[in-house]
Amino acid sequence: MSSPYKRVTLKLSGEALAGSSGFGIDPDAVDFIAEKLLQLYQLGVQIAVVIGGGNLWRGEVGTARGMDRTTADHMGMLATVMNALALRQALERKQVDTRVMTAVEMNKVAEPYIRLRAIRHMDKGRVVIFAGGTGNPFFTTDSAAALRASEIDADIVIKATKVDGVYDKDPKKHADAVRYTHLTFKQVLEQRLNVMDMTAFTMCQENAIPILVVNFWENDHLLRALKGDTSVGTLIQ
Repeated sequence: MSSPYKRVTLKLSGEALAGSSGFGIDPDAVDFIAEKLLQLYQLGVQIAVVIGGGNLWRGEVGTARGMDRTTADHMGMLATVMNALALRQALERKQVDTRVMTAVEMNKVAEPYIRLRAIRHMDKGRVVIFAGGTGNPFFTTDSAAALRASEIDADIVIKATKVDGVYDKDPKKHADAVRYTHLTFKQVLEQRLNVMDMTAFTMCQENAIPILVVNFWENDHLLRALKGDTSVGTLIQ
């Protein structure tokens, strides 16, 4: 069974690359992520990835110690580039043609982000990894994912998590927590469910881009959700 989506934007946290240590870049964790992306690639889906940098640097740590917020956020953008380069290498070892595009120009390291060039890469079957966030401080990589998805006309934003979708309460604390299979943007707002930061969520809502929240780490949940299996994940539209 194929996916109803032609082009997807996957939002990955930087911590995903850290493995069990919680910090730095774990080659085994990166290889695991690359294997998951290979499965999507083999499904025939065009893939864009927006990656965070929290495994290397978290801006709030710096600001809590008196660092200027803009400087702290710029450091976070650089961390995302390091993560993107690591993931690109892992994908290319699996024979997946990949490009890193960054909102912060560093031409000897990665391509500058140009919308039409990114779309062209995907049309040619390449995975594109967007690094550097939006290129501006005060915006999260969630916002970067929503922005890039809007710009490249992605059919859906995939929020990769360690929980299988959105629940009415914390499933780790409440055994009777109920998973939603489908939600509307309005329901998420009314019930104050934590899906993405408000800037990112609003951008997806305004541009009618569905959000799929799914356990990225659990067996084949990502593939099943992208094929329309409602027994895993939560689709917000």
